[in-house]
Amino acid sequence: MADKKSKKAAAKQNANIAVNRQATHEYFIEERFEAGLVLEGWEVKSLRDGRIQLKESYVGLKRGEAWLLGAHVSPLLSASTHVNPEAVRPKKLLLHQRELHKLIGSVERKGYTIMPLSMYWKNGRAKLEIGLAKGKQLHDKRAANKDRDWQREKARIMKKG
Repeated sequence: MADKKSKKAAAKQNANIAVNRQATHEYFIEERFEAGLVLEGWEVKSLRDGRIQLKESYVGLKRGEAWLLGAHVSPLLSASTHVNPEAVRPKKLLLHQRELHKLIGSVERKGYTIMPLSMYWKNGRAKLEIGLAKGKQLHDKRAANKDRDWQREKARIMKKG
């Protein structure tokens, strides 16, 4: 009985908080990185309640550091009574130095963009999956949609046959 509870707790602990589906539609994701976040207490409580939007967010590089910009964290009314919460506050990302150097080089020399892909819990800490991305053209999006439709149709045919 206790074993089932611990499995559920572990699954909840490593659950997704938010996913940026628009990023995979608009960009080719070349490489993925996992980054920690510097958060305030009210933000952690809001994340546990799932009150974050990554849709219009992006990762910016300033003075050799990576920052999550444009992510909207809605404050809980009960959790932030003594603090004046700022919903779209820039959040510092925690990455290894070699990862930061690789990101900075790719953005400055090769013209890549860094996009937040998903946010999730890992061992009780909020983690952000970021991707090194190249923008898609309109014809690339059409080809991706066509391929997705074909995969869906193929699955239907295999299921019937």
